[in-house]
Amino acid sequence: MSLPQPGPMLCSMAGSTSPDLVRDRFNRPLHDLRISVMDRCNFRCPYCMPEATYHEHFRFLEPKERLSFDEIVRIARAAVSLGVTKLRLTGGEPLLRPDLVSLVRRLVAIPGVEDVALTTNGVLLGRHAQSLKDAGLGRVTVSLDSLDPAIFARMSGGRAQLEPVLEAIEHAEALAFPGGVKLNTVVQRGVNDDGVEALAARFRHTGVIVRFIEYMDVGTRNHWELGEVVPSRELVERLNAHWPLEPLGAQYQGEVARRYRYQDGAGEIGFISSVTAPFCGDCSRARLSSEGQIYTCLFASEGTDLRSLLRSGADDEALRERLASVWRMRTDRYSEERTAGEASSTKRRIEMNYIGG
Repeated sequence: MSLPQPGPMLCSMAGSTSPDLVRDRFNRPLHDLRISVMDRCNFRCPYCMPEATYHEHFRFLEPKERLSFDEIVRIARAAVSLGVTKLRLTGGEPLLRPDLVSLVRRLVAIPGVEDVALTTNGVLLGRHAQSLKDAGLGRVTVSLDSLDPAIFARMSGGRAQLEPVLEAIEHAEALAFPGGVKLNTVVQRGVNDDGVEALAARFRHTGVIVRFIEYMDVGTRNHWELGEVVPSRELVERLNAHWPLEPLGAQYQGEVARRYRYQDGAGEIGFISSVTAPFCGDCSRARLSSEGQIYTCLFASEGTDLRSLLRSGADDEALRERLASVWRMRTDRYSEERTAGEASSTKRRIEMNYIGG
């Protein structure tokens, strides 16, 4: 998909409180805000936070450097006034943040918010799932890259065991979150790609939706190579050979996963193809780092500091206008540039543990 040339900004935000008025230079609206509440993680996944870099002496943010819940709620309210309807809590590992349930409760209460979701590695999910559901959390996504205990251990950096994560997924499914439970599986050739069929088989007929994600060049520390990407079309063909699939339409504009259903009625499966089939043209997501930087692309090299604005005493309208200004100037289309051979492989990019996936 190619984007049109940047055109004029569609409207002014001054004095308006109506949502969905701000659009970027490619006419893309702002509908989703992903909020990283914690830069730390209890995993050391090689493609995200490799142990060699994020060792025991690595300096993570101090608590005072992270946004407080009050500050996160202020930013979320400003974003919702500009058209955001979906909020997702990420990390690092968001469940490492103390009292996360109270933040969920406050975000759910913001008028105009339609969905609050959480992405987690699942290790701590079992002990928090019920309270998160009670607080109004709509959806849970668990990152799970393999059902092979040895591969799971390797891909988590030796920091966790598989069985407690599987038990947490079952527990979350039994709680019947309104938006259900999804699994995100990053598929890397030669590492875990031979376990795709086993993952699909394990969660057929359960209601849990598995989404296979092409291995991406997020950040600069995972030594990404194109040859390690398993194209989604290859996975679709493999799974279709076992259980015939048929495509489903998108549920909303900007949906990143291409959805399929099993023809035998066993449920749904998805594929996220940001390397081989970029979806920049519909991207409606902004990302807030745990220290208060707002990023307009997963592959951004720099963000805009909102923490300093908040802590300097700026009012809500100043915060709202800063967010609107950032989005109006947005021209990001990194995945399409990569596909076209226009993206720089040496350009610094923000690391995933600061802004989530």
